[in-house]
Order: sequence, then C-alpha cells, then structure tokens
Amino acid sequence: MQSKIIIALDFPKAELALAFAEKLDPTLCKLKIGLEMYTAFGQSLVKQLMTMGFDIFLDLKFHDIPNTVGAACAKAAELGVWMTNVHALGGLAMMQAAKKAVEGSPIFLTAVTILTSHHADDLQQIGIQRALLDQIQVLTQLAIQAELHGIVCSAQEVKELGKRLHLPAPFLFITPGIRPVWSKTNDQQRIVTPAQAQANGAQYLVIGRPITRASQPQQALNTILSELAKL
Repeated sequence: MQSKIIIALDFPKAELALAFAEKLDPTLCKLKIGLEMYTAFGQSLVKQLMTMGFDIFLDLKFHDIPNTVGAACAKAAELGVWMTNVHALGGLAMMQAAKKAVEGSPIFLTAVTILTSHHADDLQQIGIQRALLDQIQVLTQLAIQAELHGIVCSAQEVKELGKRLHLPAPFLFITPGIRPVWSKTNDQQRIVTPAQAQANGAQYLVIGRPITRASQPQQALNTILSELAKL
C-alpha cells in the first residue's frame, strides 16, 4: 500500500534538501516542492529527487488565463512529476484547460480550494461573502466538473464535503495543515492531526516541519505511519 504521507520540503539550499532526502525511504513517503524551492532551484532539484526514487508533488498552484495554465501543466507533465495543482479560484474554464493539457499523461491534477492559512475573516477581506465551507464546496464542485483528480483542502472539511457532494470515484483529498499532537502549529490555521485526517477520509497528508525539522526525520515519519497503522 502506498504511503499517505507527502513531506513538504522547505530548505534554503538544494544540497540541504538532497541531504534530507537521503535520510528517507522513498517507498514510505512522497515529497512536495513548492514555489520557493522551485523558483530557487527549478527542474534540476525535481529531477534529482525523482532519480532518488521519490514521487514529486509539484505544488505551484497555477492561477492565470486558461491558455497559460494549460501550457504550464503540460510542462509539469513532461517533467514527469507525480502530481501538480491549480487554484480552483481560477475558474472552470481554466481548470478544464489544465485537464485537457495533461490528457494521456499519468500525472495527477488537483485543485487548491482555500489555503489552510486562511480563515473566514480572510474571505470577507477579499469580498467573498459565503461561509468558508460553502465556498470550498463551490470550488470543489467546479473541480469535479472539470474532471480533476481531487482537491487540496484542510482535513477539517473532508468529511462534510463527502456528505454534501456526490464525489466521483476515485476522488483525492490532499490535506495540508497536518500536525501531530507532539508538534507546533506554526502558521497554519485549520489544522488536524494525522489520525483525524485519515479518519475524515483524506487520502494524502501533507506534513512539513514536524518531519523536516526533526533530528531524525525517518524516525518522525515512522512514528506518524505507526500511529496511522493503528487506526
């Protein structure tokens, strides 16, 4: 069975990320590369990590006109990453263009709904009047209509979305904001533990600093996997 854990890399130097990856078993986790590291180190780092055996989630949250987003997703597919994503707030036409651009590729294409660093007040500030969960439901429905493989959202919302929506099978929930009970919350707002996320129905759990800042990263990963296996 594939691991549910996606480790979010956040290192200032490529060599630190590679040294960290050397400490991990690539059969027990996947790796996420976001905007900061991709901007700094580009495809070179992605390719090196894939050569080491890791599946890569290229977390760039594309949000632009449909043609541009489609072209960007096609390049991600050509790179050979396991997953990439777009912002659902870009709208249906944009997501459909992204989906069409990667047809025939094994890449998983997902949509970010509302960032886990946001809460209801943030939506009000940018003019979104719906309640937080209602807005996430609308964006999820658009992602389903665009035939994306799943969404990125807080694990707090997964169970309720399953009740409210007719989800295609399979439909992936990728959930950041995961914090074991023994770790700090840092800058996340809508957080849950790995056990809670799994119980809510999340397929993949994105975990960063509790593992990347651990003195023994593989041991921290093993601890989380053991906790999940007991459920």
